[in-house]
Amino acid sequence: MQRISTNMPNDDMQYHLRIREWRMNELQNRIAEQTRIGELRDDPVAAAHSVRYQSLLERLNRYTKNIGAVQGNYRLTEDYLRSANDLVHRIRELAVQGANGSYSKDQKQMMGVEINQLLNELVEVANARSADGQALFSGDKIDTLPFRVLKGNVAGADGQVITGVVYTGGAAHNRIEVSEGSFVPSGFAGNQVFWAEQAEIMSDADATSYVVQEDSFILVNSVRVDLKAGDNIHAIMAKINDSPAAVKAELDPVMNSLVIQGTTPQQLWLEDGGSGTVLRDLGMISSIGKPPYNSAPDARTSGGSLFDMVIFLRDQLYNGETVDVGGAGLKGIDIGQSNLLSSLAEIGSRYERLDYAENRLSTEIPEITARNSAETDIDFTKAITDLKMYEYTHKAALGVAGRILQPTLLDFLR
Repeated sequence: MQRISTNMPNDDMQYHLRIREWRMNELQNRIAEQTRIGELRDDPVAAAHSVRYQSLLERLNRYTKNIGAVQGNYRLTEDYLRSANDLVHRIRELAVQGANGSYSKDQKQMMGVEINQLLNELVEVANARSADGQALFSGDKIDTLPFRVLKGNVAGADGQVITGVVYTGGAAHNRIEVSEGSFVPSGFAGNQVFWAEQAEIMSDADATSYVVQEDSFILVNSVRVDLKAGDNIHAIMAKINDSPAAVKAELDPVMNSLVIQGTTPQQLWLEDGGSGTVLRDLGMISSIGKPPYNSAPDARTSGGSLFDMVIFLRDQLYNGETVDVGGAGLKGIDIGQSNLLSSLAEIGSRYERLDYAENRLSTEIPEITARNSAETDIDFTKAITDLKMYEYTHKAALGVAGRILQPTLLDFLR
């Protein structure tokens, strides 16, 4: 026979009432939070899936924001490049007119005056900034104006005019992730966009017997090229040519010296990495200065920017020349404008890629959201039914307890 003390019915009743109240409270909290998982122990497998889904959703939403930001920069960059192309188109029209021998020297000087004003505006366009103050054409140095102007006196000009434009930005690009492990450049390097000729650096040092002394690396247009001890000049050239850098390396057939030439209109950017001295030993660069203005004193360099072409054309018109205006001057402008149009086409292709990525994300995000909801969302119909059932049973239990455990005067006198 089981012995029942006087307090056991009261204790048991209070225990079950508290358990039921706790369950009602848990159910109310889950309805308020709209999730069936309050703690990991509620459903460990579903909670693990939900954590992965939420992490993926955070990344996908970040990619969507990145795409929007890059597209905004691309639209602004495209507007400035179109303005630059319009300026260069007008400069070309003046060059064609200046190449006509029917114009007098004074008339050509007036053309030079207009080209000088267009040159000033072209520099302003190249130094354009975005709404947040970042330079559009500085490569990875977005806080630095890409081009610095040099001024001086030129024959035929009234006062000081631009005599040179120096690139001070970076050769690399900042990249932004737009999908898992996929990156796109967020800007452009001005020493590529506003360049006209394929740059070249030719050493005057015989490289046939050169051998790399220790493991090192070089930087070619910000692309790292690793070299091993014992590599000869042919191995060095092969590694440069196999790298992603848009250059080709070869030996000069006369001097047997190293020659590096860009395969697209751009400024060459050469640098020894770490403690290595390979490019210095080969007579390509010096220890004085920073790239791209660190060429060795005896090395021969060639290749000019779009600004150089415009300056040359302006100066020839100031002097009343005709042959050079229609020859080298007009040719340089054509090359520079062609490179501008190539940059515009590249913006269009990048923008189209981002459109595809954005469309894919717009489909993927709702799908992952639905999967996460299937793991964690509460069934409101069942939850409300269970809550009502708990309320009925709780009221019934309280009614039974009130009839069984009748209070007496002694209960109030305790």
